[in-house]
Amino acid sequence: MVVHALEILKKEIPVEEEQVCIPEDVKTGLVLVDIINGFCTTGAGNLAPREPNNQILEMIDESVKLSRVFCENKWPILAFLDTHKPGKLEHPYPSHCLAGSHESNLVPALQWLENEPNVTIRRKDCYDGYIGSIEEDGSNVFVDWVKNNNIQTLLVVGVCTDICVLDFVCSTLSARNRGFLAPLKDVVVYSRGCATFDFPESAARETKDALTHPQEIMHHMGLYMAKGRGAKIARDVSFGALKK
Repeated sequence: MVVHALEILKKEIPVEEEQVCIPEDVKTGLVLVDIINGFCTTGAGNLAPREPNNQILEMIDESVKLSRVFCENKWPILAFLDTHKPGKLEHPYPSHCLAGSHESNLVPALQWLENEPNVTIRRKDCYDGYIGSIEEDGSNVFVDWVKNNNIQTLLVVGVCTDICVLDFVCSTLSARNRGFLAPLKDVVVYSRGCATFDFPESAARETKDALTHPQEIMHHMGLYMAKGRGAKIARDVSFGALKK
């Protein structure tokens, strides 16, 4: 049933993916969205996968590869980590990624980033990293990061494609269009570097307030919506020679 629905979606609302080559003289920043234990490590929490998941495992692998390229070149990385205060729920989801818990930390394959000088870690308590970057004085950690690093192209990976990744991308594109993020020009979402969760209809039926969430369909929809807001969707990402 899900496979058939996915085939219909891909036919009726296809997502055109690109091979994106980013010139080395275009200042590029990498954003990692919520690649943490509570969403990605098997059995790590209420919203973690119950068993190993191929889409999530590929997302982690691709994110690690990109992170190593960026760190080797000392290019800027911003990692959002979903982190919530106890008792402050995020409806309709159960308690997850509590501050100070193992759930709210980077997955083991990315924990080395915490010691890299080009990496900025931002804990957030909402879906949208752009909103989650607002400080009490009205400043914005993400906006400052873009401006201080003169970022022209943003490369986005992480989870969930259709939730936190999409919300962040939409807000970022709106802010760029309003002129709040100069010199940012392009936002690239790397499809194989993104993933979402799988919650079939049979499980949702037995869980109060839960919504059905077929993984492949919602991943496709997240990419489609991001492209509709103006993001580039990349099936492959490479870094080219300097512009002439």
